[in-house]
Amino acid sequence: MSESSSYHIITFGCQMNKADSERMAGILESLGYGWVEDPNQADLILYNTCSIRDNAEHKVYSYLGRQAKRKQENPNLKLVVAGCVAQQEGEALLRRMPELDLIMGPQYANRLDELLAQVDSGMQVVATEPVEIMEDITKPRRESTVTAWVNVIYGCNERCTYCVVPGTRGVEQSRPPQAIKAEIEELAAQGYKEITLLGQNIDAYGRDLPGISPAGRRQNTLTDLLYTIHDVPGIERIRFATSHPRYFTERLIQACAELPKVCEHFHIPFQSGDNDILKAMARGYTREKYLRIIDTIRRYVPDAALSADVIVGFPGETQAQFERTLELVEMIGFDLLNTAAYSPRPGTPAALWSNQVPEAIKDERLQQLNYLVGRQAAERSARYLGRVEEILVEAVNPRDPGQVMGRTRGNRLTFLPGDIQTLRGQLVSVEITTTRPFSLTGTLINPPVMPVLVA
Repeated sequence: MSESSSYHIITFGCQMNKADSERMAGILESLGYGWVEDPNQADLILYNTCSIRDNAEHKVYSYLGRQAKRKQENPNLKLVVAGCVAQQEGEALLRRMPELDLIMGPQYANRLDELLAQVDSGMQVVATEPVEIMEDITKPRRESTVTAWVNVIYGCNERCTYCVVPGTRGVEQSRPPQAIKAEIEELAAQGYKEITLLGQNIDAYGRDLPGISPAGRRQNTLTDLLYTIHDVPGIERIRFATSHPRYFTERLIQACAELPKVCEHFHIPFQSGDNDILKAMARGYTREKYLRIIDTIRRYVPDAALSADVIVGFPGETQAQFERTLELVEMIGFDLLNTAAYSPRPGTPAALWSNQVPEAIKDERLQQLNYLVGRQAAERSARYLGRVEEILVEAVNPRDPGQVMGRTRGNRLTFLPGDIQTLRGQLVSVEITTTRPFSLTGTLINPPVMPVLVA
């Protein structure tokens, strides 16, 4: 590697991938690489991939094809594919794209330096074998200076019949609570105000850690972790994602209500509103249990924002079963729903079933659901009109440099007039003047006064 080596990372998919990309960027910068915005100017390009949906995979191959041509002209260019597609395809990727230097699964994100050393010695490397995830001392190159991701558990032990994640991200591995708290304390010292705890199935946190209380209750749960980290000075907000209804407890909801820094936003995927489809998905809960969770949240935290993931067109889904999903969405009133048409994934049981739903029907159902989601989001947003909300200012509005943007505690994106140099990282009171389905606009109340420096 020359002293002027540069890199570019392209990230697809979930928050876990974004957090992994920040860690890998930190490793690259510790090795002397500098980030460049234009991938065509980079000496190393890393694609951190997602295989949850078929179209994400196709995008990766499209990008790779362009850079493979560039590598034929410049053999010194390093091409790296990381993440779930890398784990899923392994050496098959190398056969399809022989120009690749390194293929690495998600569990190797904090071993990138070791793998690149092998590449520099002249090897083509495929790292997809199961491995214990090392506690990471690398300093991530974080995209924000205000909010930060903190991984608390890697992998997933669930076996949902549509999902590739257990095969691509491996078994559950929880980080020790002391290590998590130490990372959060360091983030606070660097001026970060909000952290989001991340896990593919965050409610499973601690199941692989020792600890039973005298009363026989398992310790080191997500609830225990929230109490452990809550009082870190400087951190003003705590979020967590993604929750699984099978393990979501009343004790966790109660903790969220009791702990002032934990934001009033719950992301709990339900995937389908029909019990037979949920059983075919191997989700491990019923529609009725999901509704009880929502009722409990609203009892403890009445104004909580609710978001979820849902799939339409799962194999065998009838029109009546789809309508039960619509009915559930109507009953709950979500602030946001991530919607998707079922996409058969390699190596999953559901991909082999003969009762696949035709694409045209899946598309029609997705459109119908999205219409409902947009209407419901507008209704939920409308409740903010005229209210004063606490906003953590994060960045400039990319469409209007005269505005800054941040989020409510319920995770609604909010725009307001202001100067980013004055307001970045500030918790400000904002009166909401305009509501839209997925964002708000408001005006500052009692703007913070910056101290005047006297010479």
